[in-house]
Amino acid sequence: MKFKNNSLFWIASAISVIFDQLTKYWVVQNFEFRESWPLWEGVFHFTYVTNTGAAFSLFSNNGAWLRWLSLAVSLGLIALAWFGPRMNRWEEVGFGLILGGAVGNGIDRFLLGEVTDFLDFRLINFPVFNIADVSINIGIICLFIVMLRPSPPRNEGPTSP
Repeated sequence: MKFKNNSLFWIASAISVIFDQLTKYWVVQNFEFRESWPLWEGVFHFTYVTNTGAAFSLFSNNGAWLRWLSLAVSLGLIALAWFGPRMNRWEEVGFGLILGGAVGNGIDRFLLGEVTDFLDFRLINFPVFNIADVSINIGIICLFIVMLRPSPPRNEGPTSP
């Protein structure tokens, strides 16, 4: 079974999607649109907003193509994990989190035409975001760690005379 290969990829992806969708559901069920609950006044709030664009509301006037981009990224990452080589742990978790974030926001884009955001870090006036966005960014950090770590030496085995 291919799920045995790169199992951390599939686990990270599934946890990311489930946590993202559960938190968005909780926000939609418990908040009025644009309602904000301060967790730390002036620093961090839960604020229910939506976004038709990409990160930081980029392309929000014409973001319908983003649903297809998230689908393409998702299918590409699934193909990488399914058909590609065995990844190291950092790669598995990194690519799995990126897939989870793409699927989480992709679900919103396909079903709702917009993404639900609610994590409002106000200390530096940062755009409101969600768990899928966090997953994607942590995934990217994992891949940077892979790039910065030296590769272990290859064990070529004994040579014949």
